[in-house]
Amino acid sequence: MKVTHIANLDAVSQLSEAEKELLRPVADKYAFRTNSYYNSLINWDDPADPIKRLIMPTVDELFEWGELDASNEKSFQPIDGLEHKYGSTALMLVNDVCGAYCRFCFRKRLFQDDNEEVVRDVSEGIKYVKQHPEINNILLSGGDPLMMSTRNLAEIMKSINEVPHVKTVRIGTKMIAFDPYRILNDKPLLDLLGDFNKQKQIYIVLHFNHPRELTKEAQHAISEIRKKEITVINQTPIIQGVNDSPELLGELFNTLCNLGISQYYVFACRPTAGNKTYMIPLEESFEIFQKSRASLSGLAKMARFVMSHASGKIEVIGFLGDSVIMKYHSAADPKNKDRVFMFDRDPNAYWFDDYLLQDNAKI
Repeated sequence: MKVTHIANLDAVSQLSEAEKELLRPVADKYAFRTNSYYNSLINWDDPADPIKRLIMPTVDELFEWGELDASNEKSFQPIDGLEHKYGSTALMLVNDVCGAYCRFCFRKRLFQDDNEEVVRDVSEGIKYVKQHPEINNILLSGGDPLMMSTRNLAEIMKSINEVPHVKTVRIGTKMIAFDPYRILNDKPLLDLLGDFNKQKQIYIVLHFNHPRELTKEAQHAISEIRKKEITVINQTPIIQGVNDSPELLGELFNTLCNLGISQYYVFACRPTAGNKTYMIPLEESFEIFQKSRASLSGLAKMARFVMSHASGKIEVIGFLGDSVIMKYHSAADPKNKDRVFMFDRDPNAYWFDDYLLQDNAKI
Protein backbone atom coordinates (compact mmCIF):
# COMPACT_ATOMS: atom_id res chain seq x y z
CA MET A 1 0.00 0.00 0.00
CA LYS A 2 1.26 3.48 -0.86
CA VAL A 3 0.78 5.85 2.06
CA THR A 4 0.32 9.53 1.22
CA HIS A 5 1.37 12.12 3.79
CA ILE A 6 -1.04 15.00 4.36
CA ALA A 7 0.18 18.27 5.91
CA ASN A 8 -2.64 20.55 4.86
CA LEU A 9 -6.27 20.51 6.00
CA ASP A 10 -7.36 21.26 2.44
CA ALA A 11 -6.16 17.78 1.44
CA VAL A 12 -8.48 16.07 3.94
CA SER A 13 -11.41 15.35 1.65
CA GLN A 14 -13.58 14.02 4.48
CA LEU A 15 -13.75 17.46 6.12
CA SER A 16 -16.31 19.97 4.89
CA GLU A 17 -15.17 23.41 3.74
CA ALA A 18 -16.79 24.91 6.84
CA GLU A 19 -14.83 22.53 9.08
CA LYS A 20 -11.56 23.35 7.32
CA GLU A 21 -12.18 27.08 7.71
CA LEU A 22 -12.95 26.63 11.41
CA LEU A 23 -9.83 24.53 12.06
CA ARG A 24 -7.25 26.53 10.07
CA PRO A 25 -6.31 28.80 13.01
CA VAL A 26 -5.64 25.69 15.11
CA ALA A 27 -3.45 24.08 12.43
CA ASP A 28 -1.62 27.39 12.02
CA LYS A 29 -0.79 27.47 15.74
CA TYR A 30 -0.04 23.78 16.32
CA ALA A 31 1.35 21.81 13.38
CA PHE A 32 -0.96 19.42 11.56
CA ARG A 33 0.07 16.23 9.82
CA THR A 34 -1.64 12.93 9.03
CA ASN A 35 -1.61 10.32 6.24
CA SER A 36 -3.95 8.31 4.07
CA TYR A 37 -3.49 5.07 6.04
CA TYR A 38 -4.25 6.59 9.43
CA ASN A 39 -7.20 8.55 8.05
CA SER A 40 -8.67 5.26 6.81
CA LEU A 41 -9.04 4.14 10.44
CA ILE A 42 -11.44 7.00 11.21
CA ASN A 43 -15.20 6.59 11.20
CA TRP A 44 -15.94 9.96 9.62
CA ASP A 45 -19.66 9.61 10.36
CA ASP A 46 -18.90 9.69 14.08
CA PRO A 47 -18.06 13.21 15.29
CA ALA A 48 -16.63 11.69 18.50
CA ASP A 49 -14.50 9.06 16.77
CA PRO A 50 -11.41 8.50 18.97
CA ILE A 51 -8.97 8.11 16.08
CA LYS A 52 -10.21 11.34 14.57
CA ARG A 53 -9.74 13.01 17.95
CA LEU A 54 -6.14 11.78 18.08
CA ILE A 55 -5.17 13.37 14.79
CA MET A 56 -7.63 16.06 13.70
CA PRO A 57 -7.48 19.55 15.22
CA THR A 58 -10.24 20.87 17.45
CA VAL A 59 -10.98 24.50 18.21
CA ASP A 60 -10.71 23.67 21.92
CA GLU A 61 -6.92 23.61 21.46
CA LEU A 62 -7.02 27.40 21.22
CA PHE A 63 -8.05 27.63 24.88
CA GLU A 64 -5.12 29.34 26.60
CA TRP A 65 -3.80 26.86 29.13
CA GLY A 66 -0.53 25.12 29.93
CA GLU A 67 3.00 25.69 28.63
CA LEU A 68 4.77 24.55 25.48
CA ASP A 69 7.54 22.92 27.53
CA ALA A 70 5.42 21.79 30.47
CA SER A 71 8.16 19.57 31.94
CA ASN A 72 10.96 22.08 31.37
CA GLU A 73 12.90 19.64 29.17
CA LYS A 74 15.03 22.40 27.72
CA SER A 75 16.70 22.99 31.11
CA PHE A 76 18.12 19.45 31.03
CA GLN A 77 19.78 19.84 27.62
CA PRO A 78 23.51 20.42 28.09
CA ILE A 79 23.80 20.62 24.31
CA ASP A 80 21.23 20.95 21.54
CA GLY A 81 19.68 17.63 20.65
CA LEU A 82 20.52 15.82 23.91
CA GLU A 83 18.69 15.70 27.24
CA HIS A 84 20.47 14.34 30.30
CA LYS A 85 17.93 14.42 33.11
CA TYR A 86 18.63 11.07 34.76
CA GLY A 87 22.19 9.92 35.41
CA SER A 88 22.25 6.69 33.43
CA THR A 89 20.05 7.85 30.52
CA ALA A 90 20.63 10.19 27.60
CA LEU A 91 17.68 11.21 25.45
CA MET A 92 18.64 12.21 21.92
CA LEU A 93 16.25 14.33 19.85
CA VAL A 94 17.21 13.12 16.39
CA ASN A 95 14.23 14.22 14.31
CA ASP A 96 11.55 16.91 14.28
CA VAL A 97 9.04 15.09 12.08
CA CYS A 98 6.52 12.33 12.87
CA GLY A 99 4.39 10.13 10.63
CA ALA A 100 1.49 12.24 11.89
CA TYR A 101 1.11 14.68 14.76
CA CYS A 102 -0.83 13.66 17.86
CA ARG A 103 -2.97 16.61 18.89
CA PHE A 104 -2.05 16.09 22.57
CA CYS A 105 1.70 15.96 21.81
CA PHE A 106 3.85 17.15 24.71
CA ARG A 107 6.68 18.16 22.35
CA LYS A 108 4.62 20.12 19.84
CA ARG A 109 7.14 22.94 20.31
CA LEU A 110 9.62 20.90 18.25
CA PHE A 111 7.41 21.23 15.19
CA GLN A 112 7.40 25.02 15.25
CA ASP A 113 9.61 27.09 12.98
CA ASP A 114 11.81 28.54 15.72
CA ASN A 115 12.74 25.17 17.25
CA GLU A 116 16.46 24.66 17.85
CA GLU A 117 16.31 21.66 20.20
CA VAL A 118 16.61 19.00 17.49
CA VAL A 119 19.85 18.43 15.59
CA ARG A 120 20.49 16.33 12.51
CA ASP A 121 24.20 15.88 13.31
CA VAL A 122 24.49 13.75 16.45
CA SER A 123 28.29 13.89 16.65
CA GLU A 124 28.29 16.38 19.55
CA GLY A 125 25.72 14.27 21.37
CA ILE A 126 27.82 11.13 20.94
CA LYS A 127 30.88 13.04 22.12
CA TYR A 128 28.96 14.08 25.25
CA VAL A 129 27.89 10.48 25.93
CA LYS A 130 31.47 9.26 25.53
CA GLN A 131 32.53 11.77 28.19
CA HIS A 132 29.89 10.49 30.64
CA PRO A 133 30.52 6.83 31.46
CA GLU A 134 27.54 6.80 33.83
CA ILE A 135 25.28 6.82 30.75
CA ASN A 136 24.51 3.19 29.95
CA ASN A 137 21.37 3.65 27.83
CA ILE A 138 20.21 6.01 25.12
CA LEU A 139 16.65 6.85 24.12
CA LEU A 140 16.23 7.98 20.51
CA SER A 141 13.23 10.22 20.18
CA GLY A 142 12.15 13.48 18.65
CA GLY A 143 9.99 13.56 16.47
CA ASP A 144 10.02 9.97 15.36
CA PRO A 145 13.36 8.26 14.62
CA LEU A 146 11.66 5.87 12.19
CA MET A 147 10.68 8.82 10.01
CA MET A 148 14.37 9.13 9.17
CA SER A 149 15.82 7.32 6.20
CA THR A 150 17.23 3.90 7.01
CA ARG A 151 20.65 5.18 5.90
CA ASN A 152 20.59 8.11 8.36
CA LEU A 153 19.34 5.94 11.19
CA ALA A 154 22.13 3.46 10.43
CA GLU A 155 24.71 6.23 10.84
CA ILE A 156 23.33 7.10 14.27
CA MET A 157 23.28 3.46 15.33
CA LYS A 158 26.85 3.03 14.14
CA SER A 159 27.94 6.01 16.24
CA ILE A 160 26.21 4.63 19.32
CA ASN A 161 27.81 1.25 18.78
CA GLU A 162 31.20 2.89 19.20
CA VAL A 163 30.40 3.83 22.82
CA PRO A 164 31.29 0.76 24.93
CA HIS A 165 29.52 1.83 28.12
CA VAL A 166 26.16 2.20 26.35
CA LYS A 167 24.49 -1.19 26.54
CA THR A 168 20.85 -0.42 25.73
CA VAL A 169 19.09 1.68 23.10
CA ARG A 170 15.42 2.54 23.15
CA ILE A 171 13.69 3.82 20.02
CA GLY A 172 10.49 5.69 20.74
CA THR A 173 8.12 5.49 17.78
CA LYS A 174 4.47 5.76 16.79
CA MET A 175 5.18 4.84 13.19
CA ILE A 176 3.82 1.32 13.61
CA ALA A 177 0.47 2.90 14.53
CA PHE A 178 0.65 5.74 12.01
CA ASP A 179 2.17 3.81 9.10
CA PRO A 180 3.07 0.13 9.60
CA TYR A 181 4.26 0.00 5.99
CA ARG A 182 7.36 1.85 7.14
CA ILE A 183 8.34 -1.52 8.59
CA LEU A 184 6.62 -3.85 6.15
CA ASN A 185 8.07 -2.22 3.02
CA ASP A 186 11.64 -1.72 4.23
CA LYS A 187 13.54 -4.96 4.79
CA PRO A 188 16.86 -3.07 5.19
CA LEU A 189 15.36 -1.27 8.20
CA LEU A 190 14.41 -4.57 9.81
CA ASP A 191 17.85 -5.95 9.06
CA LEU A 192 19.48 -2.86 10.56
CA LEU A 193 17.50 -3.22 13.78
CA GLY A 194 18.14 -6.95 13.94
CA ASP A 195 21.88 -6.62 13.36
CA PHE A 196 22.23 -3.83 15.91
CA ASN A 197 20.27 -5.88 18.45
CA LYS A 198 23.09 -8.43 18.36
CA GLN A 199 25.50 -5.76 19.61
CA LYS A 200 23.37 -3.60 21.91
CA GLN A 201 20.03 -4.43 23.47
CA ILE A 202 17.28 -2.66 21.51
CA TYR A 203 13.86 -1.84 22.90
CA ILE A 204 11.23 -0.53 20.49
CA VAL A 205 8.89 1.65 22.54
CA LEU A 206 5.58 1.80 20.70
CA HIS A 207 2.84 4.37 21.17
CA PHE A 208 -0.57 2.77 20.71
CA ASN A 209 -3.31 4.78 22.38
CA HIS A 210 -6.42 2.93 21.24
CA PRO A 211 -7.16 -0.73 20.32
CA ARG A 212 -8.38 0.26 16.84
CA GLU A 213 -4.84 1.33 15.98
CA LEU A 214 -3.78 -2.32 16.30
CA THR A 215 -4.85 -3.22 12.76
CA LYS A 216 -3.79 -6.43 11.03
CA GLU A 217 -1.08 -4.39 9.26
CA ALA A 218 0.21 -2.99 12.55
CA GLN A 219 0.18 -6.44 14.12
CA HIS A 220 2.08 -7.81 11.12
CA ALA A 221 4.72 -5.07 11.50
CA ILE A 222 5.08 -5.85 15.21
CA SER A 223 5.50 -9.53 14.40
CA GLU A 224 8.28 -8.74 11.90
CA ILE A 225 10.13 -6.71 14.51
CA ARG A 226 9.80 -9.42 17.14
CA LYS A 227 11.18 -11.99 14.69
CA LYS A 228 14.45 -10.07 15.00
CA GLU A 229 14.42 -10.95 18.74
CA ILE A 230 13.88 -7.30 19.59
CA THR A 231 11.98 -6.44 22.75
CA VAL A 232 8.82 -4.44 22.03
CA ILE A 233 6.95 -2.45 24.69
CA ASN A 234 4.18 0.16 24.63
CA GLN A 235 3.28 3.34 26.44
CA THR A 236 0.33 5.70 26.30
CA PRO A 237 -1.15 8.65 28.12
CA ILE A 238 -4.79 8.60 29.19
CA ILE A 239 -6.53 11.02 26.83
CA GLN A 240 -9.98 12.49 27.24
CA GLY A 241 -12.32 11.23 24.53
CA VAL A 242 -9.85 8.62 23.30
CA ASN A 243 -9.06 5.96 25.90
CA ASP A 244 -10.57 7.32 29.10
CA SER A 245 -12.63 4.25 29.98
CA PRO A 246 -11.44 1.25 32.02
CA GLU A 247 -12.94 -1.20 29.54
CA LEU A 248 -11.24 0.33 26.52
CA LEU A 249 -7.90 0.79 28.26
CA GLY A 250 -8.08 -2.80 29.51
CA GLU A 251 -8.78 -4.00 25.97
CA LEU A 252 -5.68 -2.15 24.77
CA PHE A 253 -3.49 -3.75 27.47
CA ASN A 254 -4.92 -7.21 26.85
CA THR A 255 -4.51 -7.03 23.06
CA LEU A 256 -0.93 -5.86 23.44
CA CYS A 257 -0.21 -8.64 25.93
CA ASN A 258 -1.57 -11.22 23.49
CA LEU A 259 0.88 -9.85 20.92
CA GLY A 260 3.77 -10.32 23.36
CA ILE A 261 4.02 -6.62 24.24
CA SER A 262 4.24 -5.32 27.79
CA GLN A 263 2.63 -2.01 28.71
CA TYR A 264 5.53 0.11 29.96
CA TYR A 265 4.14 3.39 31.30
CA VAL A 266 0.68 4.88 31.40
CA PHE A 267 1.07 8.63 31.62
CA ALA A 268 -1.05 11.41 32.99
CA CYS A 269 -1.53 13.64 29.96
CA ARG A 270 0.99 16.47 30.22
CA PRO A 271 -0.33 20.06 30.69
CA THR A 272 1.19 21.28 27.45
CA ALA A 273 -0.19 24.39 25.75
CA GLY A 274 -3.37 23.51 23.86
CA ASN A 275 -3.92 20.29 25.82
CA LYS A 276 -6.72 21.26 28.22
CA THR A 277 -9.28 19.50 26.02
CA TYR A 278 -7.30 16.23 26.26
CA MET A 279 -6.64 16.34 30.01
CA ILE A 280 -8.40 14.43 32.78
CA PRO A 281 -7.92 15.21 36.48
CA LEU A 282 -5.08 13.13 37.86
CA GLU A 283 -7.04 11.11 40.41
CA GLU A 284 -9.76 10.29 37.89
CA SER A 285 -7.07 9.13 35.44
CA PHE A 286 -5.53 6.94 38.11
CA GLU A 287 -8.91 5.39 38.93
CA ILE A 288 -9.45 4.62 35.22
CA PHE A 289 -6.01 3.03 35.15
CA GLN A 290 -6.68 0.93 38.26
CA LYS A 291 -10.10 -0.27 37.09
CA SER A 292 -8.73 -1.14 33.65
CA ARG A 293 -6.42 -3.70 35.23
CA ALA A 294 -9.01 -5.39 37.44
CA SER A 295 -9.79 -8.30 35.10
CA LEU A 296 -6.36 -8.63 33.45
CA SER A 297 -3.68 -11.22 34.04
CA GLY A 298 -0.51 -10.17 35.81
CA LEU A 299 1.32 -10.07 32.47
CA ALA A 300 -1.16 -7.54 31.10
CA LYS A 301 -1.02 -5.19 34.08
CA MET A 302 2.68 -4.52 34.54
CA ALA A 303 2.45 -0.80 33.75
CA ARG A 304 3.06 2.06 36.16
CA PHE A 305 0.94 5.21 36.19
CA VAL A 306 3.24 8.23 36.16
CA MET A 307 3.64 11.93 35.49
CA SER A 308 6.68 13.16 33.57
CA HIS A 309 7.19 16.18 35.79
CA ALA A 310 10.05 18.67 35.52
CA SER A 311 11.57 17.24 38.71
CA GLY A 312 11.27 13.60 37.64
CA LYS A 313 9.00 10.73 36.80
CA ILE A 314 6.45 10.64 39.62
CA GLU A 315 4.45 7.46 40.14
CA VAL A 316 0.99 7.53 41.67
CA ILE A 317 0.93 4.64 44.16
CA GLY A 318 -2.64 4.79 45.41
CA PHE A 319 -5.15 6.29 47.83
CA LEU A 320 -5.13 6.00 51.60
CA GLY A 321 -8.32 7.41 53.04
CA ASP A 322 -8.46 11.06 52.02
CA SER A 323 -4.82 11.06 50.92
CA VAL A 324 -3.06 10.26 47.66
CA ILE A 325 0.40 8.69 47.80
CA MET A 326 3.07 9.27 45.17
CA LYS A 327 6.78 8.60 44.85
CA TYR A 328 9.63 9.42 42.54
CA HIS A 329 10.07 6.58 40.11
CA SER A 330 13.00 8.56 38.66
CA ALA A 331 14.35 11.85 39.95
CA ALA A 332 16.36 14.59 38.29
CA ASP A 333 17.96 15.32 41.66
CA PRO A 334 19.49 12.09 43.05
CA LYS A 335 18.56 13.22 46.57
CA ASN A 336 14.90 12.69 45.64
CA LYS A 337 15.35 9.07 44.56
CA ASP A 338 12.44 6.96 45.89
CA ARG A 339 11.10 9.94 47.84
CA VAL A 340 7.48 9.43 48.91
CA PHE A 341 4.77 12.10 49.04
CA MET A 342 1.38 12.20 50.72
CA PHE A 343 -1.14 14.87 49.77
CA ASP A 344 -4.79 15.56 50.48
CA ARG A 345 -6.89 14.23 47.65
CA ASP A 346 -7.92 16.90 45.16
CA PRO A 347 -10.39 15.92 42.42
CA ASN A 348 -9.54 19.10 40.51
CA ALA A 349 -5.76 18.54 40.38
CA TYR A 350 -4.26 17.81 36.98
CA TRP A 351 -0.55 17.83 37.79
CA PHE A 352 1.97 17.45 40.59
CA ASP A 353 2.27 21.21 40.91
CA ASP A 354 -1.38 21.44 41.94
CA TYR A 355 -0.64 19.29 45.00
CA LEU A 356 2.48 21.24 45.91
CA LEU A 357 0.22 24.27 46.46
CA GLN A 358 -1.50 22.57 49.41
CA ASP A 359 -0.65 24.23 52.73
CA ASN A 360 -0.44 20.93 54.59
CA ALA A 361 1.38 18.84 51.96
CA LYS A 362 3.22 16.01 53.72
CA ILE A 363 6.52 15.88 51.83
